[in-house]
Amino acid sequence: MIHVIKIGGGIIEDQNALTQFLASFAKVEGKKILIHGGGRMATTLAKKLGIESKMVDGRRITDDATLEVVTMVYGGLANKTIVAGLQALGLNALGLTGADGNLIQAHKRTDWEQDFGWVGDVDHVNSSLIISLLNQGLVPVIAPLSHDGKGHILNTNADTIASEVAKALAKLEETQLILGFELDGVMKNPKDASTVIASINTEDFENYKADGTISDGMIPKLENAFKAIQSGVKAVRICNALKVGDSTSGTLIQ
Repeated sequence: MIHVIKIGGGIIEDQNALTQFLASFAKVEGKKILIHGGGRMATTLAKKLGIESKMVDGRRITDDATLEVVTMVYGGLANKTIVAGLQALGLNALGLTGADGNLIQAHKRTDWEQDFGWVGDVDHVNSSLIISLLNQGLVPVIAPLSHDGKGHILNTNADTIASEVAKALAKLEETQLILGFELDGVMKNPKDASTVIASINTEDFENYKADGTISDGMIPKLENAFKAIQSGVKAVRICNALKVGDSTSGTLIQ
């Protein structure tokens, strides 16, 4: 089975958390791919450079100056920090953006009322390249950048990239998507770790939404998880990013 694992940028900027995450990631057996964010690091660097970070509903507006920053941070600092950390653990990692090897081609988002600038929506994933790298024993580490085939780098949401990569690979091999974030899984009470829901199917999801157990930002996360399942992904696990190596942790979506 191929494991497509996604983590947010908050892990990367915290050295202690990154160390814990990489150790847990190394425990995942078999073929694995890591997809990372880096938004907080990009915001920090932009501020140092005197570039204002503009957000709309949690989504970054990527103008020319911001594109330069996210390319430096996502494709450079964040990506290579992870790659070096994995090499230290004996994993032969290879850092990539969507432009490398024509890995992820996208188009500039134009069908929204808000102009997000150089933000891309995925059109194609070069799954055969990923399979080739995995078969050589490499661990692809993918930054949340795509390209449009016309010479432009595009900023693309890391959750979206993780989902699209998993769906593309699922057509070739059995694939699981693991979404690591700050909580221990989907929880009945986010402040109580003992309330993690072990597994959720579509019927459970509708019931939990109806009674308010699942609400706000967890709804779109689960909707995307079920879309991945419907597209052939074997299972989706939502768990604490520091526990991705524990196959019993978090919430299994199937």
